[in-house]
Amino acid sequence: MHVDILTLFPQMFQGMFEAGIMKRAIEQKLVSVGVHNIRDYTHDKHHTADDYPYGGGAGMVLKPEPIFEAVESIEREANTPIILLSPQGRLFTQKVAQELAQYSQLVLICGRYEGVDERVREHLASDEISIGDYVLSGGELAAMVVIDSVFRLVPGVLGSEASPLDDSHVGGLLEYPQYTRPASYRGWAVPEVLLSGNHAQIDSWRREQAIRRTYKQRPELLDKAELSSKEKRLVERLRKS
Repeated sequence: MHVDILTLFPQMFQGMFEAGIMKRAIEQKLVSVGVHNIRDYTHDKHHTADDYPYGGGAGMVLKPEPIFEAVESIEREANTPIILLSPQGRLFTQKVAQELAQYSQLVLICGRYEGVDERVREHLASDEISIGDYVLSGGELAAMVVIDSVFRLVPGVLGSEASPLDDSHVGGLLEYPQYTRPASYRGWAVPEVLLSGNHAQIDSWRREQAIRRTYKQRPELLDKAELSSKEKRLVERLRKS
């Protein structure tokens, strides 16, 4: 998978791809990234990428010309999503990450200041995504969240194909509790079932714990989770207790 990022601050992305899983995935050529400075596509000596909003108001608005020209300079297929990162977009979820991971390329436009000229939204972007109901100084941090979440779904990036399958929000539930050595720490013991070697019992325990944790932390997720009849009865007991 390849991701192209359009930003006024390309230096913000330097550290993200120089360590950990992202660095390894790039070195193994499982993923690649292109960071494009929007100012490189301006045509005045000051490299002006923003201007005052028509009609007045506070702040500045990113101009359409450099954004259009930056996107048009990128080699891409016709179905490549062009995504505007904005607090007005659809909410980014694990399901959306899985959707985006099916593409071989994404283009991410990082908004700034009071936003972008509306013509970018209407005539260039094919999608608009928000990572939450709050406002950031720009779309760069949102782009990093989207990239990290999507790249880890690319086969081979996490090493084990099974690694992302048990993550929170995959299948509609939060992840079950995890333990490692030592088996007892300060008197707190690891649940015996995890030491039993009985994988069927372990899977059953983990599934129940995932449901219980989801009910405690994010009960609204259970309304859309895929549950068996037995699991639905468990949820009903939890709600009545």
